[in-house]
Amino acid sequence: MDRDLLLSICPALRTALNRSRYDLDAVRELLGPEAHAAYGRGEPVPARRAARGAGDLGLLVRLFLLQDTCPEDDVARALAPLSPADAIRAGLLERDGDGVRAALDLRPFDAGTGTRWLLSDLDGSLRPTVTRPDHVLGVGQASLSLLHATPTDRVGSVLDLGTGCGVQAIRAAEYADTVTATDITPRCLTLTAAGAALNEIDLELLEGSWFEPVAGRTFDRIVANPPFVVSTGDVEHSYRDSGMDLDGASKLMVSQAVRYLNPGGTAAMLASWVHVDGEDWRARVASWLPSHGVDAWVVQRDVADPALYVGTWLRDGDADERDPDGAALAEQWLDHFERNGVEGVGFGFVYLRRTDGPSDVLAEDLRHGSTDSLGNEAVDYFRRVEWLRNHDVLGARFTLRPDTALERVYLPGAEGWKEAVVRVHRGNGPGWQHEIDDLAAALLAGFRADGLPLEDLVTLLAAAHGEDEDALAAQAVSLVQGLVRHGLVEPA
Repeated sequence: MDRDLLLSICPALRTALNRSRYDLDAVRELLGPEAHAAYGRGEPVPARRAARGAGDLGLLVRLFLLQDTCPEDDVARALAPLSPADAIRAGLLERDGDGVRAALDLRPFDAGTGTRWLLSDLDGSLRPTVTRPDHVLGVGQASLSLLHATPTDRVGSVLDLGTGCGVQAIRAAEYADTVTATDITPRCLTLTAAGAALNEIDLELLEGSWFEPVAGRTFDRIVANPPFVVSTGDVEHSYRDSGMDLDGASKLMVSQAVRYLNPGGTAAMLASWVHVDGEDWRARVASWLPSHGVDAWVVQRDVADPALYVGTWLRDGDADERDPDGAALAEQWLDHFERNGVEGVGFGFVYLRRTDGPSDVLAEDLRHGSTDSLGNEAVDYFRRVEWLRNHDVLGARFTLRPDTALERVYLPGAEGWKEAVVRVHRGNGPGWQHEIDDLAAALLAGFRADGLPLEDLVTLLAAAHGEDEDALAAQAVSLVQGLVRHGLVEPA
């Protein structure tokens, strides 16, 4: 693919996309909720019916979203002032019999700031397509999850490491003064450059492996969706395979990223880690981090058993376990897991913040549903950790968040209802829950903006219940630190 040719058609293509209103809102309005939902399920016929006779927008939906072969004259009208011949020379379209069809995936997306356009390789979901070794992945579930989980507070500089089709970099341009995007695959950088041109965004694009293209530089934020697939170390597809054994790619990213952050800078990364027999996954990930200079919040969102994990990624690479070659790959992969004691593969987010003190690392599960942005939560989490580092908890006053609820769960007993658990629950964000006892509930009831410091509340509580004050104070400090970290309790 010739980058210069592809970039040369972007101004005319942008004019056509704007004129035809090839944006997310217009496409959804054209298709309607039922056809749009069917398209999302991989059922194109309702969308094709809705797009027929719908003018230039309908033609672009058929051409790019449904990957139909369309008459060249109709394509010429919809893409004017870009000619089909120029689009074919640039690699955007290709001839198919008497018509033309898409050679690349071109679709609108909206990350919260209006429509942007992205270019990637066709994924084979609507038309049989062989996955190239240098395949440029479009906006999938992993990239969308990172997109929604990345902080978007204003920063000076962003590094998007392993940019792929450029979705993270294009989004970062909305909240950063400068964005640098890197990738080991030239095809990725070509399509990212075209996406940036379509959206009239300036990006610095650098080719190279991992952090090599930015050696000696630091950034205010790092965003990374690296090739984190946990495997045998073989490389079949550059967008997913790192060439490193098991979770080596995630280890490299997590262990080195802080070196490339400015003081106070943050990183948001997708990562995977193996669950090994006899080993705590949290300790495994924590061991990747330096003992000084970083705050880390590791959030595990899912865990897959080996069979499910291998089957999923074999299908992603067009392999079929029912065929001899696919079965051999599955055997090799599962044998490797078994030899290394792998019982499962965890997946989630790693948030880092560069500091100048001892490292603070929290790794935890968040496998229940959460609709609020973890990106915003990560910014608040690091702010809360910084407050805990710089304040004496016993001497501070606290309040409960307005959405913090006290829950008591009762189960049937021999003599009626029997209390089984007491907990406090945060009503928004990740919805954290902490189990507590009646003494802790009484302590939290005293948290008010005009109330007493924690140490005075402990003194009163110990006297009222005949508890040892020092022991109760130690328990109270541990409890409050955990509740502050998760945002159920706030400094007054």
